Amino acid sequence: MKMIPGLTLAVVLATGVMAQTPDSTPPPLPPLPSSAAPAPPAPVMPAPQAPAAMPPADTNPPAPAKKQSAKKKKKAAASTAKKSSTPAEPTAPLVANEPAVARQNNVNVRAKASMSGEVIGHLKAGETVTVLELVTLQHPKTDEPAKWAKITLPATAHAWINGTYLDANKAVKPAKLNIRSGPGENYNVIGLLHKGDVVKDLNTKGDWTEIEPPTGTYAFVAAHLLAHKAPEATPMPNPPLPPPPPPIPSPVAGQPPIAPPPNETPGAMPPAVSPQVPPPLPPEEEVPTGPRIVQREGIVRGTVSIQAPSYYQLESLDNGQIIDYLYTSSTNLVLSRYKGKTVLVTGEEGLDERWPNTPVVTIQKIQVVQ
Repeated sequence: MKMIPGLTLAVVLATGVMAQTPDSTPPPLPPLPSSAAPAPPAPVMPAPQAPAAMPPADTNPPAPAKKQSAKKKKKAAASTAKKSSTPAEPTAPLVANEPAVARQNNVNVRAKASMSGEVIGHLKAGETVTVLELVTLQHPKTDEPAKWAKITLPATAHAWINGTYLDANKAVKPAKLNIRSGPGENYNVIGLLHKGDVVKDLNTKGDWTEIEPPTGTYAFVAAHLLAHKAPEATPMPNPPLPPPPPPIPSPVAGQPPIAPPPNETPGAMPPAVSPQVPPPLPPEEEVPTGPRIVQREGIVRGTVSIQAPSYYQLESLDNGQIIDYLYTSSTNLVLSRYKGKTVLVTGEEGLDERWPNTPVVTIQKIQVVQ
């Protein structure tokens, strides 16, 4: 019973303390009118992310690049210059028996269609040569051109023969004599002479004689260093001028004046001209389809190319060019007897599909011209 007054006093004190403490709860909002729409919810902002950790510094940085030596730089520059100086392909392909020009200076002229052939001359840029044949190597070596042009030997190149095979008149004594690019058997063959051919000597070296290059000597040039030269167009002659009109005769004393033609009377209309019907054209003549029989005169020589359709050819008396290839099916006619002689050949002329630039004559009759 004595504890009841103490409890009552504690309850009264606690109630007073709670009445003096301000209420932290905010007052409720007034209700919205019925016509107002509820406010949208506030957007939720994402939480900021911590920045990614930076990788640790590389304690062993890469070593600086080594400087290129001067020798390597010079070698690389030379290689680049060599690649840039490689000539482009010719715009037009080379054609046999037609001229071509050198595409740059100091073009090597070799005695063989290979890089192993000795250099026997050089061509200047724009210098003209005659292409005799196009040669393609079946198995070219590394860094060696596969296509070569067989050309006539330039006048600046040298040609040598063994002088012991010449007589006192500088004529060839054996049936055949090789022309070489230098004074020795180890040099390549660049031509062929026959018995009776007369040469012009220029120099001697031991048993060897340097001669003026005769017709038929040849050399080789890499095909990509030449460009085809189109033949020059022949200018057309001017047409003849029409003859002047005849002079009008002057009046002679005592003769009446010449009256002008009716169509020249002033004020008069010229008479109507009836159209002229052109005369009928003559009937076309039929082209003969029989064999073509020709008669040619020249010097009999042996062929140089292994691709020629026959072993003998007829050369012109004027310029030494090939006129026809000679062929015979008769066993009684031995053409080797006529080598180096001037003959008159009669026979059927035609073209061989393997050699379309030079015709072939099938001999019907041959006789030596004195």
